[in-house]
Amino acid sequence: MTDMTSSVQSTFSRPAQATRDIGIKRRYAAERRFRAYGVAAILIGLFFLFVLLWTVVSKGYTAFQQTAITLPIEFSEKIIDPKNERAQNPGKLMTANYPLLVRDALVKALAIDPANKPLVKQATDMVSASARTQLRDIVVANPAVIGTTVNVSLLAEGNIDSANKGQIDLTVAEANRKVKDQQLEWMKTLSGTGAMAKQFNTGLFTYGASSRPEAAGIGVAALGSLYMMLIVLALALPIGVAASIYLEEFAPKNRLTDLIEVNINNLAAVPSIVYGLLGLSIFINFAGMPRSAALVGGLVLTLMTLPTIIIATRAALKAVPPSIRAAALGLGASKMQTIFHHVLPLAMPGVLTGTIIGLAHALGETAPLLLIGMVAFVVDYPGTPMDPSTALPVQIYMWANEAERAFVERTSGAIMVLLIFLVVMNLGAILLRRRFERRW
Repeated sequence: MTDMTSSVQSTFSRPAQATRDIGIKRRYAAERRFRAYGVAAILIGLFFLFVLLWTVVSKGYTAFQQTAITLPIEFSEKIIDPKNERAQNPGKLMTANYPLLVRDALVKALAIDPANKPLVKQATDMVSASARTQLRDIVVANPAVIGTTVNVSLLAEGNIDSANKGQIDLTVAEANRKVKDQQLEWMKTLSGTGAMAKQFNTGLFTYGASSRPEAAGIGVAALGSLYMMLIVLALALPIGVAASIYLEEFAPKNRLTDLIEVNINNLAAVPSIVYGLLGLSIFINFAGMPRSAALVGGLVLTLMTLPTIIIATRAALKAVPPSIRAAALGLGASKMQTIFHHVLPLAMPGVLTGTIIGLAHALGETAPLLLIGMVAFVVDYPGTPMDPSTALPVQIYMWANEAERAFVERTSGAIMVLLIFLVVMNLGAILLRRRFERRW
């Protein structure tokens, strides 16, 4: 009887066992498919990230080099101050014909007949028009240079610079390119003598806006971004932390606070251009603040960053165990002392992380700054946040719309600089979290 029962149970258990085995195999297969989907998603993301970085780097790394032409410039008194009036009229040095000095130096260096006007023009077109400002600044800074000959490194014109970097197809017909055959011969001559060479482009980090790509830089834009980030940090951090502490620790839980929390979460998802419209209507039209000022840009970015800091700070405060609060209160600390002496220091890693992420987000914003007029053509450095200025992402936007070929590398080079800033800020947030984070 026992053998018969075991046989019957074995007969009925085999299909059940087979069903369980099939189910397990299906679950394992589903798990493998899910892992494959996850790996595929990561690989696709990495592929597009690689394409993006390769596109930017391949076009922008040449922006960190600039072709310069070193010429012996004769600061002739007959050209700069023929009547010797600089003692009584120092402004005379500002209006001298400095391009003529460059022309004479090129004529001598390239052995050109001064009477051959077309050749002379081709030669002078090889040097950037910013040479006039460069020579003027040298003379104004040191008038004693008048009457002497000094070797000066002048910026090559944008197309000459591109040709020297191999960015122009020189195999096409001369009529279809901006660099002439005679200019190519002169480039070979100057390169052979060492007068033409590529050097590190410090001007990319020090120059302001310019219609000439070889004289354009991100210096003014970077300073404008720095002003705005300091304003955002000075306003958004204390306001955001104070609002978070009140909502999380002191505010009663009712419909009003629920409405405030919902609106804070919604503000974090509002398109940035809406904040630009808000800043235009309130800070410029209503308050009368100057357009294109870093102060207005900083205030707009502060409004945009506040929800991010508030949400991150509240999450950090919630992560502090209730036992910390209970222990402090049990030892006689007040509610205020408990928050500021115990809870907030423990939540500080999360607060700093949210702040840095908010600043990084604000640093890369363009749309709200366009609406408050920070697309101005600003050449001089802003002395204060009230002076006209622009921002790094806005400068990238303006360069991307330029028709000159040489602005392409400037655009990609500025993007590389901006990406480096963003990566450093995000790495800083990660390191701060790992350095100060406590696990409960």
